[in-house]
Amino acid sequence: YYKIVDRIKDMIIVSGFNVYPNEVEEILSNHTGILEAAVIGVPLEKTGEAVKAFIVKTKDNQDLKEQDVISHCKEFLTAYKVPKQIVFMDELPKTAVGKILRRELRTV
Repeated sequence: YYKIVDRIKDMIIVSGFNVYPNEVEEILSNHTGILEAAVIGVPLEKTGEAVKAFIVKTKDNQDLKEQDVISHCKEFLTAYKVPKQIVFMDELPKTAVGKILRRELRTV
């Protein structure tokens, strides 16, 4: 049997290792201060790509800091999967049916 984990074009390759956005997003979404999260790969000379996370905070946790998010990820993810950049947003760009528009995140 095959399990589809994510779209191949959305996969992030960090130092030759595959990082599936859904895996990182699931860990981020498990944080009590995070309402929604999306990740993309961004070019990085040293490793090829790095993980960049876009986060919408919950109303109760507006004081959530970048370091809180990174510490949370370090508990559950291998080092190369931990986001190197965190961007806090009021909302994530979505299609009419509610899917996150990663291509729009690439321009942020």
